[in-house]
Amino acid sequence: MKVLYYDCFSGISGDMNLGALVDLGVDSAQLIEELSKLRIDSEYEISVKRGQKRGISGTKVDVTVRQEGEVPHRNLQDIAAIIQGSELNDAVKKSSLRMFQKIAEAEAKVHGKPIEQVHFHEVGAVDSIVDMVGAAVALDLLKVDRILASPVQVGGGFVKCAHGLLPVPAPATAEILRGIPIKSGIVPFETTTPTGAAILACHVEKFTDQMDFAISRTGYGLGSRDLEIPNVLRVYLGETPDAQGEEREEQYLLETNIDDMNPEFYGHVEELLFQAGALDVFKTPVIMKKGRPAVKLSVLTGAEKERAVSEIIWKETSSIGLRKCKVDKVMLRREMTAVRTEWGDVKVKISYYRGEPLKYKAEYEDCRKIAAENRVPLPAVYRAVDLAAGKLLKARNRG
Repeated sequence: MKVLYYDCFSGISGDMNLGALVDLGVDSAQLIEELSKLRIDSEYEISVKRGQKRGISGTKVDVTVRQEGEVPHRNLQDIAAIIQGSELNDAVKKSSLRMFQKIAEAEAKVHGKPIEQVHFHEVGAVDSIVDMVGAAVALDLLKVDRILASPVQVGGGFVKCAHGLLPVPAPATAEILRGIPIKSGIVPFETTTPTGAAILACHVEKFTDQMDFAISRTGYGLGSRDLEIPNVLRVYLGETPDAQGEEREEQYLLETNIDDMNPEFYGHVEELLFQAGALDVFKTPVIMKKGRPAVKLSVLTGAEKERAVSEIIWKETSSIGLRKCKVDKVMLRREMTAVRTEWGDVKVKISYYRGEPLKYKAEYEDCRKIAAENRVPLPAVYRAVDLAAGKLLKARNRG
């Protein structure tokens, strides 16, 4: 399995990301050619050159705006029109729009205004459009199976932007990185920009210091500022063993025995746990001391959501004690796709073993919605999905 890992020991910005991915092997000429499909290349120039930071060689990508005078402050609708009107492929368009949506939502929340009224200032400028769409293009060209990253170094001090001097991380950056592990204070400057934060937030599957893969290539993207530390973004391209088609992930199992809570509360608690980031919630009837019947509440969660999940248990249940242990979760590689039925498309999760599709499962909510809207029995919808998914699996196994 092909893995891309972002080592953000000195943060991340849009230009550092482009430099790192080009240094890793993305063809700069192909990247520039794809970006020309935005049809705004008359407004900027891209330069790609080799350089060094603190003795580390890497690639520096600079986007120079040709336009003279004030840079236009585009809003989300303006940027979406540029992207949707381009000849970029659908995956790149979707990825690019997701990043801009993420930043627009953060800016709207920070400044207390509707998302339609958010003008992007720095990130709406031509260079930032190139940085984010370029990130989507480069990641599409790499064709990796998973994207991982380290906790993100945000720096310290203050940063000057369109709204004046703001503390690091800038409020929009902090909002974008909500739920993502960060580190701070390595230098008294901003090391992670909103653009860099959005690239990570929209593409990284897991943030971890553990690099459980064999490194095949390393790339370095150079920043502009000279710091006491190497101002570079390091990325690794690696391979993980996939002989059995399995993925491994370290998670936490939280458990508590409850014998004094209204059973009606469990549905509410379960809903809140999933909202807080729980991956699975299940309840087991148990007999406690002195023959008291009780419920063992078990919650599976990733390390980054463990505190939020624990807080729900403390606040919403009668529990005053919690057991916590690390578990190694082993999973078949999965892929979401859609199959067509006579009533519409249904999402199907396909699981792979030894690189071949092994089993599938229809998404219940899709099937339930189709059954209700078309007034057909739910088992009939499942039978139609089985037929379509079976044909799809046979075709993929032959291919």
